[in-house]
Amino acid sequence: MNPYMTIKKVMKTAYDHHIVIPAFNVAYLPMVKPISDALVECRTIGIIEVSRPDIENFGAKSIKSVAQQYENDADPKFTFLHLDHVPVIDEHFLPVNWLAMINEAIDLEFDSVMIDGSRLPFADNVSITKRVVEMAHGKNICVEAELGSVMGHEPFPLPPYEEIFEKKIGFTDPVAAEKFVKMTDVDWLSVSVGSIHGAITGAAKHEKKVRARIDIEHLEKIKNATGIPLVLHGGSGIDEEYIRQAIKVGITKINIGTEVRQAYEEGVKIDERQAQENVKMVVKKLIDAYQVQNSIDILLR
Repeated sequence: MNPYMTIKKVMKTAYDHHIVIPAFNVAYLPMVKPISDALVECRTIGIIEVSRPDIENFGAKSIKSVAQQYENDADPKFTFLHLDHVPVIDEHFLPVNWLAMINEAIDLEFDSVMIDGSRLPFADNVSITKRVVEMAHGKNICVEAELGSVMGHEPFPLPPYEEIFEKKIGFTDPVAAEKFVKMTDVDWLSVSVGSIHGAITGAAKHEKKVRARIDIEHLEKIKNATGIPLVLHGGSGIDEEYIRQAIKVGITKINIGTEVRQAYEEGVKIDERQAQENVKMVVKKLIDAYQVQNSIDILLR
């Protein structure tokens, strides 16, 4: 648990001031230091996070390993630690031992956790999210949940991106989002408004992501319906202008995975130093794009 600031307060302040908190997935343990170093040098508060795919498909090893690496290499004056995207049903539509993962992160005193019941019927998603909220809030840990479906991790080909966007396939329903937030008391909500995840398996995991965009009008409806910080998953590869507009209408946390992971993987072909430099460069580029340099001066005011 961060001894210098609380993630709940920082996220609320960011939401109120239309500032985004960038969240970077650690696909490989040595990525923790360059992410933290870039945030410190830019005086930007950010989140270091790990998801199940980071552990199972790449080099994050385990939840505990990331927590230890964070303790060794990250500056808690500028960073938080988050357990990202724990699915109840995974991308292969198989059940996951989500309770063990959430409990481990709570025991390790992560600042926040995410439970993803988006593949469940609405009532089941509400029920499990409420259970995680009760578990985490008792330890002063925030909870993120998901409603709608951010596509990209499925084990089958997706429809063309333009079809996904125009037909709003998987998009979060604002009316359902309002009910979900009231029924669960969740802290933040991950929404689907046009972004997609990068591939995590096969040859496609090395390919450049599709250029995505955001349905700003749809996002604004969700923001007005919920009144809580909203989270954008699949943040890599979205045009910057859409990102800036989204921040103005409720997006308070953006998850970046593919872009920093691929930067690390490309650099490590040369050596570890180059891999870390690549990660640091990408983080600084995104901080500039999101216009959050010196965000700490407002967020901790």
